[in-house]
Amino acid sequence: MSAQAPHFKLQNQNGKWIDLADLQGKWTVLYFYPKAMTSGCTVQACGLRDAMADLRKKAAIYGVSGDPLPMLQQFIDKESLNFDLLSDPDHKVADAYGAYGEKSMYGRKYLGFLRNTYIIDPQGKLVETWEKVDPKTHTERLTAWFAEHA
Repeated sequence: MSAQAPHFKLQNQNGKWIDLADLQGKWTVLYFYPKAMTSGCTVQACGLRDAMADLRKKAAIYGVSGDPLPMLQQFIDKESLNFDLLSDPDHKVADAYGAYGEKSMYGRKYLGFLRNTYIIDPQGKLVETWEKVDPKTHTERLTAWFAEHA
C-alpha cells in the first residue's frame, strides 16, 4: 500500500508557487539534486530536457534543490531546460521526503541534498522512491518506469 506523499508548496524559478494539492489528477515526479550548474546535475537535467516531449505526456516533472530562484533561472537559461525547478532553501520539503542528509566528498562529511527521485500517482500517493540516482541513467530509468506503469 502506498503512503500519501508529503505535501509541498515551493516556488519555481519565476516565483510562482507550485503546490502538490494542485497536481492531483496527474502523475508527478520530484527529483532532488544537490546544486544547479554542477556537472552531475547538468547531465541529469539535460537528459530530462531532451526527453521532455515524451515525459510531459506522462507526468509533471520538477527538479528540487536548495538553490535561490535567480540561480534556478540561470540554470534553465544556460541549459535551455523545459521544465520547472523548485527552490527549497530551508530543505523542509527535502527533509519530509528523505532527500536531505549526510554526504561525503573527499573524506569530508557534510549535510546536503541527496540525488533522490520520487514518483507520485494521480491520487497523491508516493508510489516509487529511488535513492542515489545515477544522473547519466536517470532519464532512461524514468522513461522505462512510465512505459511499464502509467
